[in-house]
Amino acid sequence: MDELINEPAVEYQKRRFTIEEYLELENASQQKHEYFQGEIFPLHREESFSDVNSMSGASFNHNLIFSNVFSFVATKLNGSKCIPFGSDMRLNIPENTLFTYPDISIYCNEIKHLEEDENTALLPTVIIEILSPSTKEYDRGNKFKLYRDIPSLKEYILIDSESISVEAFYINENQNWELKESKEMTNVLTFVSLGFKIQLKDIYYRVHFASKTTAR
Repeated sequence: MDELINEPAVEYQKRRFTIEEYLELENASQQKHEYFQGEIFPLHREESFSDVNSMSGASFNHNLIFSNVFSFVATKLNGSKCIPFGSDMRLNIPENTLFTYPDISIYCNEIKHLEEDENTALLPTVIIEILSPSTKEYDRGNKFKLYRDIPSLKEYILIDSESISVEAFYINENQNWELKESKEMTNVLTFVSLGFKIQLKDIYYRVHFASKTTAR
């Protein structure tokens, strides 16, 4: 098993794996991987099934935005039935087989785990992805399509790490996905299913962009 884990990422694509095999490999690996329909892909690398060039690690802006948002959400949810998790929480979507690690996932019902693996959660209410140059097309496109198969999902939020831009998708009264975009520091992001708001200036607090724009 150790030899397989340490092989170059492209080696994973030479055969198909069962979910049980993936979980055994993943729980022993020091790196994170996605799983989709029998294939294993390193997370945030160019071999990802998103077919998007990916970074080997998150940028400083990415990490800073995560800290800003996660600390705010965790404080707001303290004492409620909802629990937020960072990217160490593995998510599975049985409806399409995807295993992945959202930047932030929020579970508002009793947390259900995959029967085969207690380290894998099911049925989140909210998913937040922080966009990087290498992952934004995947997160907006193929990944969102897969996330929409989650029956419990109420909101999907995309936060850009290179500019002031938040895309918030939520289920409207007609049970359709609706998009609200925010691109100004004075704008407010509403967590519709959670019942609170966060200002974009708090999301981008201390974030510096390449254009020398500073979020304060």
